[in-house]
Amino acid sequence: MPRDVASRAVKAVCDEGRGVGPGGRSVYLDLTEAAHRLGAGTLRERYGNLFEMYEHLTGDDPLRVAMRVAPAAHYTMGGLWVDYDLMSTIPGLFVIGEANFSDQGANRLGASALMQGLADGYFILPVTLGGYLAGARLVPVAEDGGEARSARAEVRARLAKLLALQGRRTASGFHRALGRVLWDACGIERSRGGLAKAIDEVAALREAFWEDVTIPGGDNELNQELERAGRVADFLELGELMCRDALAREESCGCHFRVEHQTLDGEARRDDGGFAHVAAWRPGVSGRGPERLIEPLEFETMPPSERSYR
Repeated sequence: MPRDVASRAVKAVCDEGRGVGPGGRSVYLDLTEAAHRLGAGTLRERYGNLFEMYEHLTGDDPLRVAMRVAPAAHYTMGGLWVDYDLMSTIPGLFVIGEANFSDQGANRLGASALMQGLADGYFILPVTLGGYLAGARLVPVAEDGGEARSARAEVRARLAKLLALQGRRTASGFHRALGRVLWDACGIERSRGGLAKAIDEVAALREAFWEDVTIPGGDNELNQELERAGRVADFLELGELMCRDALAREESCGCHFRVEHQTLDGEARRDDGGFAHVAAWRPGVSGRGPERLIEPLEFETMPPSERSYR
């Protein structure tokens, strides 16, 4: 959304009953003044599809009633470093959309996330990815090589394990249950107790998934339920890892807000001395959780500083 509209349109109001954001604050997008200044017709011409989707979902006309802006997963920010070709520091690993850092920043009100995905996918990757593949010396992988045989065996074993389950709950049901746990405990506002509880809840969900999921059909056909179950199994692993990583970060930084680490006026309190590093996780040995690895960061030109949202 253009800055001249967005800067005039946003009103932060207290709504203790909803508890949408840190400290119980909700955020609304009030277009009343913009509609008066620019005209309702102009706004509908610019953002008609956005308004239509919002009205379809909520039943409210956004030009008459302030739009409810709810926190979403991408507001946790982050993003991998990429060069102008969208390639990360790992040769051949390209990162597109909000997974990279290029367009992250203060403008989160309009369709910048969608536009970044479109720009990356339509205009950049078709040129840069093709250029990389044309110039890279890639080591061929034989279909009967040991790595290929091992990968196929692992996939077949996992599919057979999933199809052998004759449970009562669908993969979508487990997906929704996982989403509720992460939304409540690992969203924008987090706490030590909530994250510790969420780790146990996700672990219990994962155990129940591998005992009680049901998957109709077989593996000799297009089976979307089988595909979904495979993704949910991965989500359960990732969900627990997200909670572990959030629990390990004893600070509030960016939109990672830990209730134990805030100033007296509710702002995020960082700990750059303890968390000026890059962290990555690797699977632990059997019977133990994943291991957290860190690499210190050094800031020579511009030191990190606290970010205020007031």
